[in-house]
Amino acid sequence: MLSDEKQTIEVVKKVIPAVVSIIVSKNLSQIKESSFGPFGPGLSPFIFGHSESQKPEKLEDQKVKIGGGSGFVVDPNGIVLTNKHVVIDTEADYVAITSDEKEYPAKVLSRDPVNDIAILKIEAKGLPTAKLSNSKIEPGQTVLAIGNALGLFSNTVSKGIVSGLARKISAAMGGAEGEQPEVEELRGVIQTDVAINQGNSGGPLINTDGEVVGINTAVIFGAQNIGFAIPIQWAKKDLEDLIKFGRIIRPYIGLRYVMLNKDFQKKYSLPVDYGALVVQSHAPGPAVVKNSPADKAGLKENDIILELNGEKLDEKKDLGDAIQLFKAGDEVELTCMRKDETHKTKLMLEERK
Repeated sequence: MLSDEKQTIEVVKKVIPAVVSIIVSKNLSQIKESSFGPFGPGLSPFIFGHSESQKPEKLEDQKVKIGGGSGFVVDPNGIVLTNKHVVIDTEADYVAITSDEKEYPAKVLSRDPVNDIAILKIEAKGLPTAKLSNSKIEPGQTVLAIGNALGLFSNTVSKGIVSGLARKISAAMGGAEGEQPEVEELRGVIQTDVAINQGNSGGPLINTDGEVVGINTAVIFGAQNIGFAIPIQWAKKDLEDLIKFGRIIRPYIGLRYVMLNKDFQKKYSLPVDYGALVVQSHAPGPAVVKNSPADKAGLKENDIILELNGEKLDEKKDLGDAIQLFKAGDEVELTCMRKDETHKTKLMLEERK
């Protein structure tokens, strides 16, 4: 039987060939000047992709590295999983660098509209792949992260444990050049104490059998050893959608809300201490999106959604999580409270764009 140390070494050797570094670049002409210069705060210009004899005649046509991340191959014909926020810029170019230092242009096949997941394609065959886990994970379980730390150190390995499950965090997802990043709610994510740095985003979180249990996605700056990963089951669903429909499909209701508890009830003198209060939260935009399923069903700001298909909604059963168990086109019944009156309404979920 292998010792823990030897087992870790063997697992890392097994998975590293499937891990890729993702380089994000743009032409100089695409990058807007800012108070930080064209490269943003803390980034230096890195012009690549041309030898001395192949440099473009115009400086603005040169490629500039503006970011980086990690990913991992899940199909030998070049299907790669990563984070959506790594490849969020639709105008940027992406290159995947494999562990043997081969470079491949990467095409974004689909970005998950709900979760921080994206699927890429590189033109290669016979690539080593990472196995996606079917096993349940538990707090205290040993896990390892592999990725391109800080965008500089490829195949960096760190080890720790699962610190918690089903966490809910707010994360800033980088927007297009010159735009404010969008704030997205990430629910049901895995918390770990594995050292995760900028650039590790999109890399695999693996168990001691060398199977991927999550996609490393976020850290809390200023804290020590608090990182988060997207459960791999969500990515599996995305891969199934891509094969079946050619895109990732997610159900959409079209409203913003906060989940209620006793503190909310007391602070705002609300009639109940559970349910989803329809209200504009930290994200920009109206509480009920115009022409959305919620709008068509007559939902209004300050309504409280108490039940979905007869099941009580509370902090442990979030409305957004409950909606994701359905498919676009499904009809659901909501039990709602407006002021002190309760009523039921039906709506048909649409595909989220």
